[in-house]
Amino acid sequence: MLTAFGLALALVPAQATSNHHYAKDEYAVIRNGLAPSKQLSLASHGGGELGDDDFHVWLMAEPAHKKIVALPDIGSENNLDTDPDAYHATWSADSRHVAVAFRSSRHEVDLNLYSIEGRRVTETAAPNLFKEVTGRDIADSDDPRQRVFAVDWRGGARFTLREYRTLVVSDESLLKLLGSYGRLLEKLPDGKLFIGFSAEADCFGWPGGRSRVVDLRPGRAFGDAVDWWYTR
Repeated sequence: MLTAFGLALALVPAQATSNHHYAKDEYAVIRNGLAPSKQLSLASHGGGELGDDDFHVWLMAEPAHKKIVALPDIGSENNLDTDPDAYHATWSADSRHVAVAFRSSRHEVDLNLYSIEGRRVTETAAPNLFKEVTGRDIADSDDPRQRVFAVDWRGGARFTLREYRTLVVSDESLLKLLGSYGRLLEKLPDGKLFIGFSAEADCFGWPGGRSRVVDLRPGRAFGDAVDWWYTR
């Protein structure tokens, strides 16, 4: 079944920064951060009034709630929020893989994938489905407005990834490039086009921090991302 964090992420990008003042020894479990095994969790901690001083998300040993190691590539330099509820985890059933989604800006949600072996955490780069479809990254001229994800672990390092984006463009060239992966959502009063991108892919992680897309297809719905995550 598709994990539920997609619903929450669809709502987050329009909100203001979400911060948390942490007590000295407070390591707060992030949303869905407790692993299915109940032996591990993910918890956030930072210093200062806003929690943004040396902020990290930590792998914790449970039930003792003791720090093991900070997750790579989540820190004060690349996050917008410090509240634990602003970070969303999706664990595999065997508790050996986890996806963590968080905002790097008010309209951009980043997705990090991790494999866990004992006390060792290895990051795997999440596929960029927009780039898989178009052959290029998002450009400033694409005026991105929203980006949301959902992950469904399929066993081992195999997973299904869904990616949804909205953009504002000046003409139909990007919409034509997207083909069946894109849709016109609204024609704006200034003549620009509000468009959606929707894709899903079956993927698996490779050694060395890489991931591979093995089956890419258009997403099954557009428009309202809240409803979209529950469309199978």
